[in-house]
Amino acid sequence: MSFHEVRFPPSLSFGSVGGPERRTEVVTLANGFEERNTPWAHSRRRYDAGLGMRSLDDIETMVAFFEARRGQLYGFRWKDWADFKSCAPSVEPHFNDQELGWGDGTTTVFQIVKQYRSGENTYHRPIRKPVKGSVKVGLSGDQQIETVDYDVDVTTGHVTFSDAPPVGAQVTAGFEFDVPVRFDTDRIQTSVSSFQAGDVPNVPVLEVRV
Repeated sequence: MSFHEVRFPPSLSFGSVGGPERRTEVVTLANGFEERNTPWAHSRRRYDAGLGMRSLDDIETMVAFFEARRGQLYGFRWKDWADFKSCAPSVEPHFNDQELGWGDGTTTVFQIVKQYRSGENTYHRPIRKPVKGSVKVGLSGDQQIETVDYDVDVTTGHVTFSDAPPVGAQVTAGFEFDVPVRFDTDRIQTSVSSFQAGDVPNVPVLEVRV
């Protein structure tokens, strides 16, 4: 897939509106009961980048970014200000934030994930675009050293240990991350007069699978 490892300017994504969406197929039976199924294992996020525009300089920056991505052709990184850490937005990531798995004495590669819990139910979201330098990894409660004990591929979200974690060792991580997205349009319409009047352009952004 065509993807540019560049982040949409965070100052422009701040103030945007968006979040996760699901696809649920609902069939109402003759007796009034429902059957609900989904073809999606993971949610997909949508945003409107236009709402983050506050000046004509912002518009120029956004248009330049749009042109460099060739519209919908190339994906890019997006900072979701409402959900960009392994922990609550108000605190710093800790190496014990999220469980990545358990050692079996053989496996050396672990996918970074974020868990969303509510009651007894948990959703595990694969994190494919961690932020470089933000990933902290732990092994059975002990923080590990990057480039010595492990390496992180920030293009896939894979943590690779230099030695396989022993059987029963819990692998954990804390991190910041971006969302892989693309523009969901090949056209952006702007007007100086309408922007000055408070009418910002509509710039849809859609999460992509990577």
